[in-house]
Amino acid sequence: MIALTHAFGLSSEPFLPGIPTDKLFPLPGLGAFLERFDYAVEIGAATVITGEVGSGKSTSLRAAAARLHPSQYTVITLVASSGSVLDFLRQICLQLGAPPIGNSFARLTNTIRELLSNVTAKKQRPLLIIDEAHLMRLDLFAQLHALMQLPYDTTTLAPLILSGQNILLDRLLYHTSRPFSSRIVGRTLLQGLQLDDMKNYLHHHLLIAGGNEELFSEEAITAIHQGSGGLLRRANHLARGAMLAAAGEQAPVVSAEHVRIASTEIF
Repeated sequence: MIALTHAFGLSSEPFLPGIPTDKLFPLPGLGAFLERFDYAVEIGAATVITGEVGSGKSTSLRAAAARLHPSQYTVITLVASSGSVLDFLRQICLQLGAPPIGNSFARLTNTIRELLSNVTAKKQRPLLIIDEAHLMRLDLFAQLHALMQLPYDTTTLAPLILSGQNILLDRLLYHTSRPFSSRIVGRTLLQGLQLDDMKNYLHHHLLIAGGNEELFSEEAITAIHQGSGGLLRRANHLARGAMLAAAGEQAPVVSAEHVRIASTEIF
């Protein structure tokens, strides 16, 4: 495969996942999410971030969590599944460094409470982040409040951040989910980028890769925006694919035709 760094004189490969958080593009909605994230952490509540696949949810979570100093916070990150409540409890135990013992709901719950209390005793604040939360079963939503709440509704064991596709909001409307959803203090919906934001997004990634922000023609930017629906992951794939097509032709500028070629190979 052609190396884009060599073809376009870049210092690093562009449009790859996992770039440092201090170089992330300031997505519309990210600032509002960070405020809601901070507020939920401060008061020990829950907040939710939703969006389509590739809209930037995981990136937003990474940006938010990166601002928490590890000496002050213990961040427990889970990727949700359609497993049972017991499976969920076992995941938390493993993340806290304690292999789960037995299949008793009460025993696992008590173990988690003890582990979280140990975190607090070390002058740290626990925080639970659940990605892909739309996959969780309804009976788990019904248990979330009871799992994380201390007796007499005084406070929570840990703030809770849920991230998932838009269907997550529908699942929180179920009657059985209401005890938990009533504790949610903020909801953030990430949407696809508008054309001007997409142009700035592409230019941003080219600049941090050491490239020329004029590498994409205006028509190519429009084609990437239309082909991706404004969603970041699709835009990244289209942009890289179009650059590869342009490099194969030794073209100095990425055109809409290069984006079209990329779209036939990716989607």
